[in-house]
Amino acid sequence: MSHLSTQKDDLLKRVRRIAGQVQAVERSLEAEADCDKILHLVAATRGALNGLMDEIIEAHAREHVAHPDLTAAERSKGVDALIEAIRRYSK
Repeated sequence: MSHLSTQKDDLLKRVRRIAGQVQAVERSLEAEADCDKILHLVAATRGALNGLMDEIIEAHAREHVAHPDLTAAERSKGVDALIEAIRRYSK
């Protein structure tokens, strides 16, 4: 995961925004806001999580699958990890 350290600040900003979105959902539920507002907030939060996942998947693929210096075993391990993460995420 050291390759993510170059993106660490940007990724943390994304996570903090997502946390704020989740808190907005919680506040809306507590305030008994209209369901359309809550649905919009949940959809926005899901979109933000999807964007974060996309960014991390891309970084993983570039570093652990497509990097030219990888051995066949390292590349295979990277692909396996990527497939496992995608399967978990898609459930």
